Amino acid sequence: MNDDSTNQIDAERLYSLKKWATAVYLCQVLAFAFAGLPLLVGVAINFMKQDEVQGTWLESHFDWQIKTVWMALVGLALSGLTFAFGVGFFILIATVVALVYRIVIGWNALNSDQPVHE
Repeated sequence: MNDDSTNQIDAERLYSLKKWATAVYLCQVLAFAFAGLPLLVGVAINFMKQDEVQGTWLESHFDWQIKTVWMALVGLALSGLTFAFGVGFFILIATVVALVYRIVIGWNALNSDQPVHE
């Protein structure tokens, strides 16, 4: 194989993986409408494709997306456990704001073909 065909294959591979990362961000957005279930679908995609993004700029997006799900799950669990004490509502609001922030930051970086910087 010559360098041009190798570069073409790499570009196609990255484009395909970028579409997967976009699908995961979409799942994270859809989680607001479908009781969080798409969040689990998205993180399953992250884990299935994680080896393929190793060493690429998309690796940071997959790590960001996985951490976003963990943050959301912990926040929602803490909110549920403390709702009766009046604190849970504030934890829920903070979790939703953090989730929206992480989706916006990640998706903007992805659309700019840039890694996510924490």
